[in-house]
Amino acid sequence: MKKKPLARNTIQFLEEVLQSPKPGLDAQLVMMPHPRPGNRIYSEVEDSCLKAGVLILLYPLNDKIHVVFTRRTSRVDFHQAQISFPGGQQEQDESFKEAAVREAHEEVNLPPDAVRILGELTPLYIPPSNYCVYPVVGVADERPDFHPSEHEVEEVIEVPLDHLLDPENIQREMWHYKGRDIEVPFYSFKSHKIWGATAMILSELIELLKRFSDT
Repeated sequence: MKKKPLARNTIQFLEEVLQSPKPGLDAQLVMMPHPRPGNRIYSEVEDSCLKAGVLILLYPLNDKIHVVFTRRTSRVDFHQAQISFPGGQQEQDESFKEAAVREAHEEVNLPPDAVRILGELTPLYIPPSNYCVYPVVGVADERPDFHPSEHEVEEVIEVPLDHLLDPENIQREMWHYKGRDIEVPFYSFKSHKIWGATAMILSELIELLKRFSDT
């Protein structure tokens, strides 16, 4: 049976399914590097980890739904030069949604009032930085006029959602990283490799969207 093409009704479906039980850790682990640095999971460190919100922003571009990523500069404190969702540390008296939207504004000049929040994905613990990341899914009716922060963002990367849904664009390589050999699964887009925590978060979103294709 031919799969449904992704269209604007995908957003309505995603908003509904984000309110239901999610695939969670099982979906995240599909894109986990092996061996992973540390074996603790979110439920074990929720009370002691640092907290951050990230924004998975969906928006139209050239008649397709896109997702925005950033390639971090070498000047940031953690995960230098890696590809990530816009986001950062939660401030006092701030929700994870507010943190994600604020950080997206600071990093890529996304106007906060241009974003409608659809829901949240499963939190993910990142052992190397001791952060618990809370992914927030949002949508913009138009493509934002992105202007990256000079200190934090080296490049803004816009990826069609259907590219990420294509299993042909998932690859695995052996890397020598921080003194050891690891097997790294990643989403390939042009010259970019989306891996690590970002890929693990993305894996859960994609698992949810597969439900749309199967309906």
